[in-house]
Amino acid sequence: MKLKLILAILLIVSVITIADDVYIRPQPRKTLHLPWDSKPSSYPQQVHVSLAGDKHMRITWITDDKSAPSVVKYGTLPGDLGQTGWTKSTLDHIGQCKYDVNLIPGDLSYADYIQRRWDTFGRLVQPLASARPWMVTQGNHEVEHLPLLKEGFISYNSRWKMPFEESGSSSNLYYSFEVAGAHIIMLGSYDDYDVHSEQYRWLKTDLSKVDRKRTPWLLVIFHVPWYNSNTAHQGEGSDMMKAMEPLLYAAKVDLAFAGHVHAYERSKRVYNGKLDPCGAVHVTIGDGGNKEGLAHKYIDPPPKWSEFREASFGHGELKIVNSTHAFWSWHRNDDDEPVKSDDIWITSLVSSGCVGQKRNELEHALVTP
Repeated sequence: MKLKLILAILLIVSVITIADDVYIRPQPRKTLHLPWDSKPSSYPQQVHVSLAGDKHMRITWITDDKSAPSVVKYGTLPGDLGQTGWTKSTLDHIGQCKYDVNLIPGDLSYADYIQRRWDTFGRLVQPLASARPWMVTQGNHEVEHLPLLKEGFISYNSRWKMPFEESGSSSNLYYSFEVAGAHIIMLGSYDDYDVHSEQYRWLKTDLSKVDRKRTPWLLVIFHVPWYNSNTAHQGEGSDMMKAMEPLLYAAKVDLAFAGHVHAYERSKRVYNGKLDPCGAVHVTIGDGGNKEGLAHKYIDPPPKWSEFREASFGHGELKIVNSTHAFWSWHRNDDDEPVKSDDIWITSLVSSGCVGQKRNELEHALVTP
């Protein structure tokens, strides 16, 4: 069982210190201006692929002609992002990797109500998104809500349909899927998540169905980080964490990935703010390359749970080797070259004995109304 996942949410640059050497980063790059590429009205544009349940794939595209026929031809051969120069650099690095699935925890196009930016983003990512499944969840830049005039997430839901129905969810904002020994849950930081919400009810149901013999690895992705020692967005994930972390702990989630903060940080295993060998490893990876810049100020001294942190652009790679071990690495963008700056071997909680020890706790947490 081998699986390599790529995680990227994207953002920008400053000065960092590594050991005793000072590395001066290049300046932020401007938003890309992609010229409109005139095509026949029936020509498919912004093609992207996503998983759609067991043994199914969803192919999504846009045409200017609404009456154009929908035809897909396929074969067996190869065949926070934003839209800045650093975004393109990160995408180029991802394109050099061998991976199965790309996971993005929100803040895709940074369209922010400007609908043509959804189109330019779709064209920017098409070379990668049409070749491998892109599984996404929403961030604050996808909300696009206008009180009394426009409901939220209309563009996001229309353009990036995920397998929510296939996983028993009633909303495209949260869903789950399985791939190569991992059960992966995508949660919505901007939908209701308290203990009385539909998302909370769905999460309990979904966790209760996880078979750790078939999928020994359990991953969760959401936008707003719960464990964050950066000064940016402090406390924004506290309410969601208070409601949902007990469920994830009871289910023994191995890894939790988030974005939102424009920097990188990896925690030790932690639960309820304290080190816990049966808690999840939390990774904030909101450093894909967008226009807002990096969040380079951290709280000092760092909390005991914080293992590694750096304000740089980059992407992460997770290689699930087998049912017991996975290798995580984070690659910084160094003058357009990917440089591995953090890595760790992770042992699954199934193999550590945490799942078996906590079975009664799990059943109580997931069954109790």
